[in-house]
Amino acid sequence: MATDRRTLLADAALDVLADEGMRGLTHRAVDRRADLPTGTTSAYYRTRAALLTALVTRLVHLDQTELQTAAEQFPSIRTADELVAGLVLLTRQRLTGQGRRRSLARHACAVESVRDPELREILVPRENAGREAVRLFLAGHGVEDVEGRTHTLLTCVDGLVFDRLVSGGEVRPEELEGLVAAALR
Repeated sequence: MATDRRTLLADAALDVLADEGMRGLTHRAVDRRADLPTGTTSAYYRTRAALLTALVTRLVHLDQTELQTAAEQFPSIRTADELVAGLVLLTRQRLTGQGRRRSLARHACAVESVRDPELREILVPRENAGREAVRLFLAGHGVEDVEGRTHTLLTCVDGLVFDRLVSGGEVRPEELEGLVAAALR
């Protein structure tokens, strides 16, 4: 039961952060969002640092699951168009619905991690099936410096997500396709 409660609180903290920003992330706000009695969050996570660590750990878990699912949808990418389609799908997921909320929280945590080495360590990009699919595609197409180009391409996609989050503009699929294809070239 404690694990389920911890997950519920981490998910509620993620929602608070997405809606209210870092300043709004308090134990009481998480209690309210989780619809639990006042003091519940602080009973599980005594300090704000502990709460943030739980939130970031949960966020990374959700991101890794999303990337694994994305890679399974495109098990063997053979063409540049297929790779672009997969990256566009991932980008759209990160800009709509729950994906948008997680993206907002992810960027707030990334800024916070500049001053918090423990959070930064949790947030460091990890190996995952999505990254591996991009790496395999680039290697299979004779791209030099596969690691560097994989990093550059995925950083461009992350930057695109960030840009669209802060600009608030709607993202048309054809525009995304053009931007992702340009980054791939």
